[in-house]
Amino acid sequence: MAKTFLDLEAWPERIPTPAGRALDSRLVTQADLLRLKAIARLHARGLPPDVSWSDLLQEAFKRMLDGSRRRPAGVPVVAFLAGVMRSIKEHYWRQRRRGARQLPKLLAELEPIDVQEGELADPAPTPERRVIAIEQMEAINALFEDDTRARQIIAALYEGWTPEETCAHYAIARTDYDSTRTRIRRALIRAGLRFPQL
Repeated sequence: MAKTFLDLEAWPERIPTPAGRALDSRLVTQADLLRLKAIARLHARGLPPDVSWSDLLQEAFKRMLDGSRRRPAGVPVVAFLAGVMRSIKEHYWRQRRRGARQLPKLLAELEPIDVQEGELADPAPTPERRVIAIEQMEAINALFEDDTRARQIIAALYEGWTPEETCAHYAIARTDYDSTRTRIRRALIRAGLRFPQL
């Protein structure tokens, strides 16, 4: 019989996963792990195939083990980790909604192509323009993944905020705002990306 993902006899010794480390350190029991597996499968329903239930489960354990999510006293570990998985799922969907709100603005920046003189252009983006916009957004997000200030300013530009509104909302000094915009512009130029507002 083939080994499954949660073959609890050999799993922690073979694969040093966060769940395996938690099981080794007796933070959870094998029964807890089976309950959490079922909960993870429920939370993973409706998520795209690249986000599996095991990703949710391992990420929840990782956050508990590295201390980024601390379990309050008196809260059972299964309930706590179920809440962490729900939070991870909600964060994923918030990111997707934010990206979906930014996509039309990015699509509007792309110039219509293949339009003959006197012909009305369809305002709906073509599949090609959608792919280009999505790729550009993913590249910008990856470029500034670890730069919170730059991401805040980029988000404010997408929303159409003035520099004053951005500085007030994020408590940024105007000189910091200007220097961050310059840094963003230079990084985008080096990466070969477009961002007309900068």
